[in-house]
Amino acid sequence: MLRFGKGVVKLRWFILALSVILLIPSVIGYLNTRINYDILYYLPKDIETMKGQDILLEDFGKGAYGIFVCDDLSTAEQIKLEEKLSKVEHVSSVICYSSLTGGEIPSAMLPDRIKDVFYSKYGKGCLMFIFFNSTSSTEETMKAIKDIRAVAGKQCLLSSMAAVVTDTKDLVQEQIPIYTSIAVVLALIVLMLTMDSYLVPVLFLADIGMTIIYNLGSNFVKGEMSFITMALVAILQLGVTMDYSIFLYHSYVEQKMLCNDKKEAMANAIAVTLTSVTGSSLTTIAGFLAMCFMTFTLGLDMGIVMAKGVIFGVIGCVTILPSMILVCDKAIEKTKHRFTLRLPSKGLAKFFDKAYIPAAIILLLLWVPAIFGYSRINVYYKLDNSLPETLSCVQANKALEKDYDMNSVSMILVDSKQPSKETKKMLEDLKGVDGVEFAIGLDSLQGSLVPDDLMTSSELTKDFKSDRYKLLLVSSKYQVATDEANAQCDEINKIVKSYDKNAMFIGEAPATKDLIKITDRDFKVVSAVSIGAIFILILMVLKSATIPFILVAVVELAIYLNMSISYYTGTTLPFIASICVGTIQLGATIDYAILMTTRYKTERIGGADRKLAVKTAVETSVNSVFSSALGFFAATIGCAVYSNIDLISSICMLLARGALLSMVLVILLLPALLLIFDPVIIRTTAGMRCCVDREKENKNMPEMALPIRFKRIRKDGSI
Repeated sequence: MLRFGKGVVKLRWFILALSVILLIPSVIGYLNTRINYDILYYLPKDIETMKGQDILLEDFGKGAYGIFVCDDLSTAEQIKLEEKLSKVEHVSSVICYSSLTGGEIPSAMLPDRIKDVFYSKYGKGCLMFIFFNSTSSTEETMKAIKDIRAVAGKQCLLSSMAAVVTDTKDLVQEQIPIYTSIAVVLALIVLMLTMDSYLVPVLFLADIGMTIIYNLGSNFVKGEMSFITMALVAILQLGVTMDYSIFLYHSYVEQKMLCNDKKEAMANAIAVTLTSVTGSSLTTIAGFLAMCFMTFTLGLDMGIVMAKGVIFGVIGCVTILPSMILVCDKAIEKTKHRFTLRLPSKGLAKFFDKAYIPAAIILLLLWVPAIFGYSRINVYYKLDNSLPETLSCVQANKALEKDYDMNSVSMILVDSKQPSKETKKMLEDLKGVDGVEFAIGLDSLQGSLVPDDLMTSSELTKDFKSDRYKLLLVSSKYQVATDEANAQCDEINKIVKSYDKNAMFIGEAPATKDLIKITDRDFKVVSAVSIGAIFILILMVLKSATIPFILVAVVELAIYLNMSISYYTGTTLPFIASICVGTIQLGATIDYAILMTTRYKTERIGGADRKLAVKTAVETSVNSVFSSALGFFAATIGCAVYSNIDLISSICMLLARGALLSMVLVILLLPALLLIFDPVIIRTTAGMRCCVDREKENKNMPEMALPIRFKRIRKDGSI
């Protein structure tokens, strides 16, 4: 390690030059990495809803679809608008009143069942079903959405998953630069308050900023990343890897007092940091990689990118940052200040010397409300619920629900050879399902609702039938992801499969139902994997059979409290937050507990009794934990407060709050547990057997023969 440190010191100018040059391909790579804004895209490809989407595109040339709500348009205006929309690039087809009848039948003369489909029950509005020739997340579909809105004007609204994706993209791209800047400013303020120089925090952020760009640029190899990953990667990498920079600088300052010159001091600091930070970063990486075990592959996307960010952060910490500090050493000395924000570590240490048992009991009792609230948190899966109500797609969904009693339209693919009579009977059965507003297909339209001679049959056949499948449309008045909608999906599936066992029920409602089922399983798997992986890492690092239980229990209590607060405040969380926050919080903040416990173990092996060992651990670790947690909080709270995309702001709020809760419990609960369980710890931890032997010797030794550090001193000064 020392040899590596000397190499970095020697090549510091080359490292700085290379780090700047590497920014160029990284920026190019980032700009050419596709961002995916469709969360449902990350569902497993082998489930029926995803297979059906591929068939829809392959057989019918239809990918995404939307429901177009128009107000106060005459029949002639509707026909004219439909013609314009049909000509929009990447629009596959438009199905509306005029496409069925050629506009030759007055709307007043239409059968009630057609009126129910295409006309509002409460006003002059009408509906059009628009199909696109690509999926919701493609640039082509998003461009078509914008073109449709430009053609239609403000009196028309487009409701669809594709519209939600488009509006999400615009909002994310607008907000990321702002809340990232807020995170940088807040982190800078925290670092300037907790460090002894005004320049050092700037160097920290310059180094971390470079590693964030490297991380983003390297995603070009993956080809794409989700918008949630892109939105969170910068602030998470900033919050998580800031600790490594702080550790390096403190080691450097310490080594400068012990070494002959700054180069030797930095080489030693790099060696010390590399050993400590490598072990510390493993728990964080393990937390992120646990998300890769999700069946919902958004976890894989986030896990790889975040873990990669930690690795880049460690590399930057022991190469780029030392080079910057050495080059700017004189400027750092000139910008030093005396005031630093610190906690009263000695006061906390004295408190635990006397009140550790009551403190432990009180804090452990928090498990009761924590578990109660944690088990009852409410989550939502309807993706547009995370968006501001002022967005066009949200307004369209509300208009659809209000004027048409419709919340979603799903599709059914049945065998094209199924007899027309059988298909009609199936559609009638579907109309009888509670909450179904309509169920239509080619068989139900031809010869029953509209005379054949007025049907544009060739176009309808193309839209509703392929060589392999018939396409049916089913509308629901229930909101996606509700219990009613999910029960309805089960009933529809049951009916459809009774007529054709190979039929497929696809669309946002059934896909979201799959999402709920899959992520519920993923939540349990990710929690188990992250806890298990981090437990094993602590076991390997601290070589103890009991310490991992204590440390994980402390941070898990912080996680349970964090999530339960959402229940007690009546906050409904996005589903992805409930999956990933606990894993990230555990991986990122378990280091606080490891830092304090490592010092306790060192002191105990060195000859200190349990109270002195814990007291020293508290005094030396509290402010490092405080700085780390405050930095993590600063990096995430800005996004939580600023962003009005609830999917992103909720995750950041939970992480910001989680950092503070982990800090509080590590500082207040962990020392008490170390004192209480010390007899067990020293008997189940490698290298601590000497503590047991020493205590046995002390019991058999006369009081006057005890070493001075183990004797009790009376108030009058006598031993």
